[in-house]
Amino acid sequence: MTANRPQPRPGVLDIAPYIPGKSSAPGVAKVFKLSSNESPLGPSPKAIAAYRAVGEHLEDYPDGSASELREALGTAFGLDPARIVCGAGSDDLLNLIARAYLTDGDEAIHATHGFLVYPIATLGAGAKPVVAPETNYTVNVDAMLKAVTPKTKVVFLANPNNPTGTYIPFDEVKRLHKNLPPHVLLVLDAAYAEYVQRNDYESGIELVATSENVVMCRTFSKIYALASLRLGWMYGPAPVVDAINRIRGPFNVNAPAIAAGVAAIRDTAHVERSREHNTRWLAWLTEEIGKLGLSVTPSVANFVLIHFPESKGRTAKEADAFLTKRGLILRQVSGYKLPNALRMSVGTEEANRLMVKSLAELLGKPA
Repeated sequence: MTANRPQPRPGVLDIAPYIPGKSSAPGVAKVFKLSSNESPLGPSPKAIAAYRAVGEHLEDYPDGSASELREALGTAFGLDPARIVCGAGSDDLLNLIARAYLTDGDEAIHATHGFLVYPIATLGAGAKPVVAPETNYTVNVDAMLKAVTPKTKVVFLANPNNPTGTYIPFDEVKRLHKNLPPHVLLVLDAAYAEYVQRNDYESGIELVATSENVVMCRTFSKIYALASLRLGWMYGPAPVVDAINRIRGPFNVNAPAIAAGVAAIRDTAHVERSREHNTRWLAWLTEEIGKLGLSVTPSVANFVLIHFPESKGRTAKEADAFLTKRGLILRQVSGYKLPNALRMSVGTEEANRLMVKSLAELLGKPA
């Protein structure tokens, strides 16, 4: 039977559309958006200046290979620029990876509470997302390996993970890689790597440099605070980079993003200030919210996952409504199979203190 209208490829209509965090609180004078893990310090002034300068030449196409940005990244991280691909955010690159390495009937593995783009990209390529169970909101390497079948072609690993904020040590990442078949591509999503302050953590650069089946994706949306420009990059083996370059858009990164990215990566002092702010307030929020009797999943990123068990008298949905009325916008994470939790980005000192005060009020406890 012939369909009476165009039909999308199998898998597309199985996708649950990505819903970003809300950004407004109607009727509230001052709003603190803590739903999208944005930097409370904003971008480097040098990045803003570079962005504005490009505004004088918007008639020009950008450099299709983003060569200046790749050179800056290579200098900053000690990498071969030829093995770097830039994209419109790291999610652009994740989708390109799926398009290049997945086809109908293939499988791609991600963890229970992994980034929602993984199943979206997998289904969009006609493949099947396979969910590996976690342990204490943390990736379980043995569960991931157990999920591998002859149909597995890609394994997505967010480290640190969003929205839980947990991570696995580099030794575990290497163990995962060592036990994967050589034809399976391990994708290390290190969007929050710059925030991690743990001696046993590595973003994956070393593993990519010495392997044929590992790539690492990074973003400028978090610590570099360039989320509105949509800018990310991938470091990978030459054959993988070649494949991605063949299918990406010829001008997939715009000129203002390239210029701002170069300036941001070079302003190491601003990055350090952002890291120090996060380290201080991440610890403070975890401790103060914990004192109120709420469970906070230990995080190494720039956000905390707060659990609201109904035994405490307030559901996550009720807490979200209460906080919104006070101008505090958090992220509901029911789409991540976490209906009883809210994710809070580390904010300014004012936002962080208001959050703890408001939670105390919600729970009827002294602030």
